[in-house]
Amino acid sequence: MDPLTIGMLSVLAIVVLVYLGLYIPVALGLVSFVSIWIMSDKPILAFNFLKVAVGDGVTEYNFATIPLFTLMGLLVSKARLGRDIYDVMNSAFRKVLAGIGMATVGANAIFAAVTGSSIASASVFTKIAVPQMLRYNYNKRFAVGVVAGSSVLGMIIPPSAMLIIYSFVAEVSVGDMFLAGIIPGLILTAVYMIAIYLMARFWPSFIGEDIKTDSIPAMDRGEMFRKAWPVVALILLVLGGIYTGWLTPVEAGAAGASLALIVAIARRSMSWAEFWETLVETGHITAAILLLITMASFYSRMLGYAGLPNQLDALLQSWEMSFFQIMLIYVVLMLVLGTLLDTASIILIVVPLFITLIESMELSLIWFGLVTVIGAEIGLLTPPLGISCFVIKSTLNDPNISLKDVFLGSLPFAFLMLLVLILIIQFPILSTALL
Repeated sequence: MDPLTIGMLSVLAIVVLVYLGLYIPVALGLVSFVSIWIMSDKPILAFNFLKVAVGDGVTEYNFATIPLFTLMGLLVSKARLGRDIYDVMNSAFRKVLAGIGMATVGANAIFAAVTGSSIASASVFTKIAVPQMLRYNYNKRFAVGVVAGSSVLGMIIPPSAMLIIYSFVAEVSVGDMFLAGIIPGLILTAVYMIAIYLMARFWPSFIGEDIKTDSIPAMDRGEMFRKAWPVVALILLVLGGIYTGWLTPVEAGAAGASLALIVAIARRSMSWAEFWETLVETGHITAAILLLITMASFYSRMLGYAGLPNQLDALLQSWEMSFFQIMLIYVVLMLVLGTLLDTASIILIVVPLFITLIESMELSLIWFGLVTVIGAEIGLLTPPLGISCFVIKSTLNDPNISLKDVFLGSLPFAFLMLLVLILIIQFPILSTALL
């Protein structure tokens, strides 16, 4: 077989192995190693490719963003800031139609800005927001759907683990990716809130026919400030520091983790044993992500050796396809893979294939990263994988709410994400305006 055929088969093999349950770094590394060995008939070359990928990975300074932002997110969860910001948003929206739903979206957006994890958001707000909405007679499908839909903001609003992973795969600035995610994240948040209000007005059966709002407690300004200032301070420190250029992403992560630790200590919300567990968990998450990125680098080098990205570029250009036709193919591919694979797997498998094409079309890799992450994140809400939906179901442990209820409740929000994705594709300036 020629290298191009082997490269194409290797991509298919990785997708199949990941779908069958093989750990994605193992799938990427194994298939890449075997493919290079077959193409060159020299096992030593496969070992050399692997050595270079590992060597480049462990010496990359920006990799330090991963443990620092991971630690910050875990400390924020330990300090129970999710509950505080939810209480503040609930009080602010208490007089608005379907206000608890909007408060859930707003709290998720703010929580995302200090944790960067969709799974963490889904887990936290399932425990906080769903019981609250059910208590006020919201439809159970809407209650779990709005938590699932707004949880994906954790992967779009910086700091985001997926934006970090993409930045290493595409070799672009982590700081630029963080800044690029702010406007799309805010747009998606606003679209969710407007849609919830319109659904409450014109589709009340989905939201809840007899919503009660008269007994939602109000907070005075002093209490709202006391609960909100730690999160606001973290956002200003991290994103403000990066945007002004005062802090690099690594320094912003260190500063954010330090402030989160101070808040947790001041609130006495964490024992020494819990702090040690947080450090260990940070190590586990960091090791998993770094192994993932290292094997993705190995996979990208294999694709380059096979010439697959250049061949795909030449093929699509020979068809004389327009920009929107190419983006349609890409988005459909992302949506299909999103029903089978997790977001990180999609980014690591698909981006190396298309990045040469995007560069040849002189398009922004930063913009392409936002398109990729949003497209892949839609898969968190769609069956059969729908990781956020599974997290919500397992966290609830409520026999009256089925997995089907979670998926059906999240579908309107997946559709809204698709509309925002089309908007970002149509107007790339929305993702590059802050750069």
